[in-house]
Amino acid sequence: MKIYGFDFTSAPSHNKPITCAVCELQDNLLRVQNCLKLVSFDDFEALLRSGGPWLAALDFPFGQPRKLISNLEWPETWEGYVQIVASMGKKEFEETLIRYGESRTIGDKLHLRVTDVLAEARSPMMLHRVPVGKMFFEGATRLLKSDVSILPCRPTRNNRIVVEGYPALVARRFVGKRSYKRDKRGKQIKDREEARRKIVSGLSSSEMVDWYGFGVELLEELSKRLVEDAMGDKLDAILCSVQSGWAYMQRDRGYGIPEVCDKREGWIVDPFWGHLRLQAIESGDQDMSFRESYKKGSVCAAIICNKSCNPCRAP
Repeated sequence: MKIYGFDFTSAPSHNKPITCAVCELQDNLLRVQNCLKLVSFDDFEALLRSGGPWLAALDFPFGQPRKLISNLEWPETWEGYVQIVASMGKKEFEETLIRYGESRTIGDKLHLRVTDVLAEARSPMMLHRVPVGKMFFEGATRLLKSDVSILPCRPTRNNRIVVEGYPALVARRFVGKRSYKRDKRGKQIKDREEARRKIVSGLSSSEMVDWYGFGVELLEELSKRLVEDAMGDKLDAILCSVQSGWAYMQRDRGYGIPEVCDKREGWIVDPFWGHLRLQAIESGDQDMSFRESYKKGSVCAAIICNKSCNPCRAP
């Protein structure tokens, strides 16, 4: 099966392209064949149109938090509200988020999706430092225009399938929350290089098979470049391909996406949520996970506790 992993950017260029890891998954082995540089959105859209079957994981949020959707009275479907976002244009969308944040109290300006809370990811409303909101605008609106199957937001019978990835989840398996990259050239430190080395080594380890169900084959020269690349773009693309490969392995189980997830928000594909639920069960206090998620983001964590709890829909 052809597998892709994308390291996305909201402003692709020759200096900071969208990076796409091209892989093949066969016999429980993910072979990394190449890393493409997509220097424009035209290049990105052309790849989305390329012939299937393939499955790709892209590292930008496919959706916005349901609290924002509700408060702005956007349509109740993913296609509906993303179409509104697309019709706004980039500037108006950003201004909408800024005005909305200004109307909220401190601590309630940047909402989180359920999947963000569980993955400890940033808010898709965030426009500065890590411009996740800008990535959402540029990525989700282009997915809307395409005819690919978008899981879980807009599933179709198309054999070109995209899922949401978050490379940090794979990296944490090997280095915890240690930083392994920086986006500003000239500000790299040796510790991050060592973290990248550990991640690259971990991809070929037995733990990788235990966690994701397959091994990863990297050519020696590519492994060396992944360690040397302080920006981490190629490494992130490959980490996303790992999540893409895992989703494909889970294709008979909804591609690893819980049935109860909110399709308007989207979902990060990774075995992490299953591990969290297992930890909650083993702790003997499944409600613990709900309380912690509620505390962090005022969202329902029924996915973990598996109880018919009433999600917080407070405005």
